Amino acid sequence: MNVQQQATSEEATLQVSLSGFDLINSPRLNKGTAFTDRERDIFHLHGLLPPHVGTLDEQVERRMQGLNDQSTPFNKYAFLRDLQDSNETIFYALLVRNVEKMLPLVYTPTVGEGCQRFSEIWRKPRGLFLSYPNKDRITQILSHPRYDGIKCIVVSDGERILGLGDQGAGGMGIPIGKMALYTALGGIHPEHCLPILLDVGTDNEERLSSPIYVGWKHHRIRGQEYDDFVDTFVSAVKARWPHVLLQWEDFAGSNAARFLARYRDQLCTFNDDIQGTAAIAAATLISAINVTGIPLKQQKIVVVGFGTAGLGITNLLAQFIEDEGVSPDEARQCFYAIDRYGLVTEHGKDVRPEQMPYARKEQEVQGWSSQNGEITLLDVVRNAKPTVLIGVSGQAGAFTEQAVREMAKHTARPVIFPLSNPTSRSEAIPQDLINWTEGRALVGTGSPFDPVDVDGKKVPIAQTNNSYIFPGLALGIVASKARRVTDAMVKAAATELIRHVPTQKDKLASLLPPISEARALGRLIAQAVGKQAILDGQAQISDEDALRRELDANIWEPAYVPYELQRGAAS
Repeated sequence: MNVQQQATSEEATLQVSLSGFDLINSPRLNKGTAFTDRERDIFHLHGLLPPHVGTLDEQVERRMQGLNDQSTPFNKYAFLRDLQDSNETIFYALLVRNVEKMLPLVYTPTVGEGCQRFSEIWRKPRGLFLSYPNKDRITQILSHPRYDGIKCIVVSDGERILGLGDQGAGGMGIPIGKMALYTALGGIHPEHCLPILLDVGTDNEERLSSPIYVGWKHHRIRGQEYDDFVDTFVSAVKARWPHVLLQWEDFAGSNAARFLARYRDQLCTFNDDIQGTAAIAAATLISAINVTGIPLKQQKIVVVGFGTAGLGITNLLAQFIEDEGVSPDEARQCFYAIDRYGLVTEHGKDVRPEQMPYARKEQEVQGWSSQNGEITLLDVVRNAKPTVLIGVSGQAGAFTEQAVREMAKHTARPVIFPLSNPTSRSEAIPQDLINWTEGRALVGTGSPFDPVDVDGKKVPIAQTNNSYIFPGLALGIVASKARRVTDAMVKAAATELIRHVPTQKDKLASLLPPISEARALGRLIAQAVGKQAILDGQAQISDEDALRRELDANIWEPAYVPYELQRGAAS
C-alpha cells in the first residue's frame, strides 16, 4: 500500500510512500497545483509543477471551464474520464458540487456512447479486465496488495449495455460509471471501489472488425465454458474478499437472473438492473399515486418488456400491493406483462417459468387479439383499460400514439414511465406523451429529458433513474457489513425514497426529489438499508448507533488533506 491514514491532534494526514513523478501520476493522491510548498519540498515536486500553489476551488473552476469548452456530450464524457484518471479529488468535487449537470455526462445517457466508443478513449488502467484467456490467472490478478482495501465491486460482461446490446470490452464504461456514483452519490471512498469487466469475447461484428478494439477479439464464450468462467471469478472474489459487495450489471437477461439466483446465498450480492430498477420504479409509481389518489391495489399496470428488469419491477410492486391487504394471487392480477411475442399468456410462446405467475389465462383474453394471434400493447390497452404503463423494453417508440391516446380515454391521469436507456431507446418522448394525453399524463423517464411544455408552462420530467437507489443501497450494505442482500433491504431502499418524494406534500410537485439531493438521500437510504440488515439478521454490527458510526466512517468527502512522507519510504 502507498497510503496510510493517520489522525493527528489537528487534522487527518496521509502517510504517503510515493514521490515525484509517481505521486503526480497517482489519480488518488495527485493534488496538482494544490500541493503546498512544504509538500513540494518533501516529495520532490519542484520543477514538475508550475510555481502557483492553488486550491481545490480554483481547480474545480478551471476544470469546469475546460468542460464547458467541449462541443458534444461525448467529448465532455471523455474529458471527465481523463480527469478521473489524473486527479480523483477534483473529479469527485466537480461531480458532488454539480450533480444535476454531471450525472448525464458520467452516467446515462452519455455513458452509452462512451461504451460504444470506449476503445477510442482508453488511455490509463482503471478497474480490471478479466479475459477468458486469463481464466487461470484470476486469483493471481486479484491478489495484488493494491486491492487489499476493496469493499465493493461492480461487474459486467458487456453483453447487454443499456439498450445498446453487446459492446464487449467497451462495457467497462458501465462499471466505471456505476462506481463513480457509488462515490459521488453514496460517499463510498474510491479506494474501496473496483470496476471489473469479464471479457468473454463479443458477438458485435463491428467491434471484432475494428483495428482499435481493446478487447479479446473472439466470439462470445457460451454454455458451460462461460458458466465455469463466471464461477471461477466468483470463487476467487469470495476467497479474496469474504465480505465484499458484488453488484452485477448489464448481463444478458437470462444470465442476469440466473447468476443472481445462483450466488445471492453465497456472498453479498445484488443486480441493479433487476432490483435497483424495481426500487426506483416502485417509488416513482407510488409518488404518482399520491397525485391520482387511486390506491396501488386498484391500479392496472402494463409492463412492456418482461425480461429481468420488467420482472423485477413487477415482483417488487406486487409486494407493495400485498402490503395493502390483498393476497399474492390478487396482487398478481394487477399486472399485464408484454414481451417480444405480445401479452404473456399461460400457453404463450417462450414463456419462462419465472414469468408464469403473471401469465394471463387464455379464456380471460380470448378475442383480444387484433392480428396474427398476438395480443399487442394496443389490444391490451383497449381491453384491460390500464392506469399505468411502464416500459423497460429497450425499443424506441414502443409506446405508440394510438395506444397512449386509447389509454388516456379511460383514465384521468395516465401514469406512463418509458424507462429504457439511453435516450435513443426510450419507449416514448415525454413531450409526445403530454401532447397525446392533453397534458394529463404523469411521466417518468429513465434518461434525462428537457422540460415539457404543458399549457404554455415548462414542466420538468422526473428522471426515474437507479442512481437514486443503488449508491445508498451499497453504502448501507457496506456500513452494516451485511452478509447477504435480502429482498427486504431492497424494499427498504424504495420505502425510504418514498418518504421523501415531493408529492407527499404537494400534488403539483415533481414525482421525485431533485437529483441534486441524491447524495443526501443516499445517506438516508443507507441508514434504512442498514437498519433492515440488522432486522434481517444479516448485519455484522449490533445496533443503530454502531450503524451511524459506520456510516460516518465510510462516507468520504472530496477534499485535500496534508501529506507526510511514510516512514521507511525513500526521500
